[in-house]
Amino acid sequence: MGATMTTIEHDATTAWSVRGCFLFARGWLTRFPLSIIQLMMRVGVGLVFFNAGLLKYRSFEFAVKLFEEEYKVPVLAPAIAARTAMFNELTWPIFLFLGLATRLATLPLLGMITVIQIFVYPSAWPDHVLWGSILIFLLTRGPGALSLDYLIYRHSEKRQ
Repeated sequence: MGATMTTIEHDATTAWSVRGCFLFARGWLTRFPLSIIQLMMRVGVGLVFFNAGLLKYRSFEFAVKLFEEEYKVPVLAPAIAARTAMFNELTWPIFLFLGLATRLATLPLLGMITVIQIFVYPSAWPDHVLWGSILIFLLTRGPGALSLDYLIYRHSEKRQ
C-alpha cells in the first residue's frame, strides 16, 4: 500500500500517543510522595490561621473591637472570643507545622471555620471549604511521614 496512512490509522496513532502521554504523566505523578503534599497542606492551612492569630496578638484592642462591631459571635463576650480565637490561631498551627498531635490540632480549627462560616462570614464559603477540606484530609489520613507524629509512631513500634 505504500507510505501513506489512512485517516483511521492516523487518528488511532494520534489517539494512542496522546493516551500514552497521559498514562505516562499520570504514572509519573502518582510517584510524587504523598508525605510532601501532606506537609504542604499542614503548612499552608496552618499559615492562614497563624497569621490571623499574629494580627490579633499585635493589636489585641483592635481584635476585641472587631469582635464587638463586625464579628458579633454569639454567646461569648467579645474579649473572650478574641482571646480564644487568638489562642487557637497561635497554638494549633504550630502543632500542624510540626506534625504533632495533628489529628487533634485539626478539631479546634474546624470548629473555628464552622463558627466563622455560620455567624461571621457566610459568603466566604469558598475559603472555608478549601481550609476545611485540607483539615478533614489531615484528620482522616494523618500528617504523613514528614511529621513528629510519624516519628513517634515509628519509635513506639520499635519498642514493642
